[in-house]
Amino acid sequence: MLCKQHFYFYNGSYNVRIINGFSNNSSLPLVVWCVSGERGDIGGRALQERDDYGWTVTTTGLFWSSSRFVCTMKWDGKRKRFEAFQADRDRYRCGVLRQCFWLVKEDGFYFSNDGVQWIKDFPWM
Repeated sequence: MLCKQHFYFYNGSYNVRIINGFSNNSSLPLVVWCVSGERGDIGGRALQERDDYGWTVTTTGLFWSSSRFVCTMKWDGKRKRFEAFQADRDRYRCGVLRQCFWLVKEDGFYFSNDGVQWIKDFPWM
């Protein structure tokens, strides 16, 4: 018997985007590499100031709560692994337009579902 809290029935697409929000790192890029259990390695990028890296997560039918995209970020000797998209957490948090934006800055990682209002989610360490 399946428990309701472990799956959801809904269709749609989510736009996930990671933005280099550093104020002065033109010579030192933010390196991003992401993987998914469902899609495998989706690749990475070296982002210069204000560059972004994005992809679409499409959900159809039963979408298990364990669906996620994990990214590793590297910058100036720092390294951080985090969930850029996680179904349980983000199905409401990304808003009605299903926008999941991450702005990476010197002091941490900020989330927004509209690209305007940013809330600090966690620090680098």
